[in-house]
Amino acid sequence: MARWPSCARRFRGRCCSCAFSALARERPRTPHRAAQRRSGYGSGARVLSIGIASTGLLTFAYFSIASHVLGEGSAKRIDLLWSIMFVIISVIYRPIEQLLSRTIAERRARGHGAHALRVPMLIQAAFALTFLAVALALKGKLVDDVFEGQQALYDVLVVGTLAYAASYFARGWLAGHQRFGLFGGLVLMESVSRISFAIAVAIGVASGQTAVALGIAAAPFVSLVVVPAAFARARAERARGAEESGGGHEDAAAITVDEADAALAGPGTEGVQETAAHAELSLRRGGGFAFWVSGIMLSEQTLLNAAVLTVDATARHRALAGIVFNVLLIARAPLQLFQAIQTSLLPHLTGLEATAGHEAFARAIRTTVLAILAFAAALSLGLLLVGPFAMRHVFFGQDFNYTGAGLALIGIGMGLHLCSGALNQAALARDRARAAAACWLLAAGLFVAWMLTPAISEQLLRAEVGYAGATAVLVLALSALYRQGTRRIEAGAGS
Repeated sequence: MARWPSCARRFRGRCCSCAFSALARERPRTPHRAAQRRSGYGSGARVLSIGIASTGLLTFAYFSIASHVLGEGSAKRIDLLWSIMFVIISVIYRPIEQLLSRTIAERRARGHGAHALRVPMLIQAAFALTFLAVALALKGKLVDDVFEGQQALYDVLVVGTLAYAASYFARGWLAGHQRFGLFGGLVLMESVSRISFAIAVAIGVASGQTAVALGIAAAPFVSLVVVPAAFARARAERARGAEESGGGHEDAAAITVDEADAALAGPGTEGVQETAAHAELSLRRGGGFAFWVSGIMLSEQTLLNAAVLTVDATARHRALAGIVFNVLLIARAPLQLFQAIQTSLLPHLTGLEATAGHEAFARAIRTTVLAILAFAAALSLGLLLVGPFAMRHVFFGQDFNYTGAGLALIGIGMGLHLCSGALNQAALARDRARAAAACWLLAAGLFVAWMLTPAISEQLLRAEVGYAGATAVLVLALSALYRQGTRRIEAGAGS
């Protein structure tokens, strides 16, 4: 009898017999929805991979063209502009992309279509305004010391970074709703517009460093052309859903499987389910998640850019920082490709954690990691055999003594980095952002310390060894975190 009031409240005044009836209506459809989610994840990842694979190649081509059409000094400044901008936007904007993706996916998995955007918008706006204030305060130092007196590069940094606030917000919304085709279109439009400026300089339509750099500022604006199509599709789907559900009172009043399970399990479980399914995202909770993911993004950008910045600050040969940047593009391009998997993996894992259980969750992680390892092994072997020739004569046209072993180390580090990305998404899906951030900050701190020591005098080799070592530490730490989470879930299921 103690369950009767809880059940009545839970099911809008209906008794337990109504709950059993609703459960009977709902459960047969659950396997079908789970199959749809798996199918949607696979097809979505494939569609998104095409867009982001093209983006990775076009980004690599952009810097390759810039290296050919500009002198060493100008090309290095473009490299630094890109490095600084993407450290900033990854740290302050990607957390909101991840927050939106996870929150929207979780609510959709539990059958709730309304997604509050106010809190993510407030956090994103706060991050953008903070960046603007800091950039204006440091204008003189950035123009004179970083960009060597080039005011136009500072302007590109400020305008482009502010524009990416809208671009990354759109990415999070698209990922959470699993609109991966439009997501792929967004990043593809971004890379096409960016490389168009470099091509214009190469064929003589434009000239100079500023013309090449303007592509970096224009890209986020052009990428937003897909947003109206996304909203139009969302409105059409809502209208179609309203037409399909408008014919019956039972469907309009139907409850979800989580609601029925909660009522049948008792008031205690009901409270947990109701809080998880219905609570609006608070500013404190959303801000905490964004803060820790910012730490993860800062650490990832440190792994990709700290070597460039430390070499630029300490090397006698001013072009060496550009060489290190070119070598780390080997890791950066596949990492950009893997964003397709990461982008689709987080909402997929969040949905699995909410509805399908541990086995499906573990299977998705295992499949992703095995695919990464196969790709990394093939790439590392290719770099060992033909990497130096390709770097000297195909991509950058620079006379530098690259070594196959060093490039292969970058390939190995890239594979470990990608595996860490998959394990990181598992941690975020389980709401372990703080613990994951600790792992990333540890690896990043060790990498910076390594780059500032003279353990290896040749700085390019030091960067190659350090990147592989830091990513090895990272994947070990995140693997331990993943196993710990798995043991907790299994212990909870067995109790």
